[in-house]
Amino acid sequence: MAYSYEPHHFEAFEEGQTFRSPGRTITETDVTMQAALTGDWNELHTNAEFAEERDFGERIAHGAMTFNYALGMLMSIGILERTAYAFLGMDSMELPNPASIGDTVSAEIEVAEARALESRDDVGLVVFETEMTTQDETVVFRGDLTFFVCKTGQAEIDF
Repeated sequence: MAYSYEPHHFEAFEEGQTFRSPGRTITETDVTMQAALTGDWNELHTNAEFAEERDFGERIAHGAMTFNYALGMLMSIGILERTAYAFLGMDSMELPNPASIGDTVSAEIEVAEARALESRDDVGLVVFETEMTTQDETVVFRGDLTFFVCKTGQAEIDF
């Protein structure tokens, strides 16, 4: 399956449709930038000596960073390019295992729901069930990402 997809309007999404993101390696810089942006300098992420003595035996990526990667991977494949009207949120999110510096992660994305809305004629609701795994298939994120997506012929997001 190709990694680069064409933008999709609401009508192009079908329940059960799947997409795969390219991989991305988590770096020391990623973890440092996440800490700096959020103010979360927890030593499990930023202190190698401290983290080595804890359950995981090494520094791990922030849970919020793992979620951000999953969202970014969905956006990076291009299916929502200029058609994503709004990210509405999530009903569920799991972080069953930590991601570590040096892990390469990628996401499998499935359209769980594509529903027209009686109250809106310009967008539809699309729910993406997303599972992100490491290079050895360890699941580090599982959750649903819900969007309003522009319908064909409606005003696309123009930057």
